[in-house]
Amino acid sequence: MSVLRRLGLGGSLGLAVILTFALLAVAAPLLAPYPGQGMGDPNVTAKLTPPSAEFWLGTDHLGRDLLSRVIYGTRVSMSAGLMIVAVSLLVGLPVGLLAGYFGGWVDEALMRVTDVFLAFPALLLAVLMAAALGPGLLNSIVAVSVTWWPWYARMARAEVLVLRGQPYVEAARLMGVSHPRILIRHILPGAARPLLVQAALDFGPALLTASALSFLGLGVLPPTADWGKMVDEGRKFFPDRWWVSTAPGVAIFLLALAFSVLGDALRGREGGKRDDPS
Repeated sequence: MSVLRRLGLGGSLGLAVILTFALLAVAAPLLAPYPGQGMGDPNVTAKLTPPSAEFWLGTDHLGRDLLSRVIYGTRVSMSAGLMIVAVSLLVGLPVGLLAGYFGGWVDEALMRVTDVFLAFPALLLAVLMAAALGPGLLNSIVAVSVTWWPWYARMARAEVLVLRGQPYVEAARLMGVSHPRILIRHILPGAARPLLVQAALDFGPALLTASALSFLGLGVLPPTADWGKMVDEGRKFFPDRWWVSTAPGVAIFLLALAFSVLGDALRGREGGKRDDPS
């Protein structure tokens, strides 16, 4: 309860929505009304059926239950967003730590490499990378991560430049503590906190970018349920069969919004800690 109070109403609601989607992803075979259709089995006798008591969100052009498809798509979409943020963080954080701590030619070399990636528009570079690697979930994750890690590297470097001048870091250096130990024990905890908050904020954009690649045919291949691909399949029938695109579109919106609200709440807590003189 204390954690929820610290997050506030908005952050608590965002966390509740995220946990709900996580439950859907984990228990998809149990919660989906038609698990087989959620995994791609067609039902041609019920093509493009509007929402009803039998099919709560309607069916798609192959007669598959959209509620089941959305539930199964939670697995792919959440995995893609989390993996993009995780890979970007795992690459960008060490680069920023090394650049900020050692400075000199190490900083110059690593930041120039980072600038090369930052010189390209992120979405355009992701599309080019995905097109070069070919469609598939893993390829789309790699394509987006390549465009995102430089931002984490820049953030980590800025944090390290502040932390390396702190008295406790200088004291450890004067005592002969090794550089790896100083980085891991004294600098990493302080540098990682704001990056983790940013990671929560970045999940929404990561989800949207991964969905955009699927929409363009560069993401997950059918018949695997993926929200971006489902929106692409439904646009051919919009607006007459509006429910085909609306169901996955609303799911994308809700999950991205939930992570954004939670990230804002965490950022507010982080800012409060930094401003607290105690």
